[in-house]
Amino acid sequence: MADIGSALVQAGQSFWLDNITRALLRGGGLARYRDTAGVTGLTSNPTIFEHAIRNSSDYDAAIHAAGDKDPEAVFFDLALEDLRAAAELFAPLHARTGGVDGWVSLEVSPLLADDAADTIAQAMVLHARAATPNLYIKVPGTRAGIEAIETLIHRGVPINVTLLFSTQQYRAAAEAWMRGLERRERD
Repeated sequence: MADIGSALVQAGQSFWLDNITRALLRGGGLARYRDTAGVTGLTSNPTIFEHAIRNSSDYDAAIHAAGDKDPEAVFFDLALEDLRAAAELFAPLHARTGGVDGWVSLEVSPLLADDAADTIAQAMVLHARAATPNLYIKVPGTRAGIEAIETLIHRGVPINVTLLFSTQQYRAAAEAWMRGLERRERD
């Protein structure tokens, strides 16, 4: 993987890891990937976290301590804890590259894919709770997500658009992004 990562970096590409677990964080694996394999960022999604939680006992104590708390709230507590730690590992790279690299990402609830207002509200809360400059909030490229993109960019929330399956979706997301930047510049 080091050769692939090095080749990608030399070609001007960013090499992201599509995985996160507490063992990867606490055991030093993520730091090793960053330092020796050229990994420049990390992305996550609910499926990745479901796999991490289901296949280890690293999350059991926190889940049991949460008691009868809403399961989605528990999920975001766990995800934010892990992603803040990952963001801290990538912070020097983020600073050194002027924000080009060193990002991690957290996806809004998939249950909000068709609700722009709730996507915006949740993204704002997650961004504030993360309290780190190098955490993207992943927003789906659905119709509602496209609507949310403009508002979130305008409000200064760094986002990563996911679930883009056509050039039309890509174009709509890019145009929403630009409108958000233009509004931000005007304000």
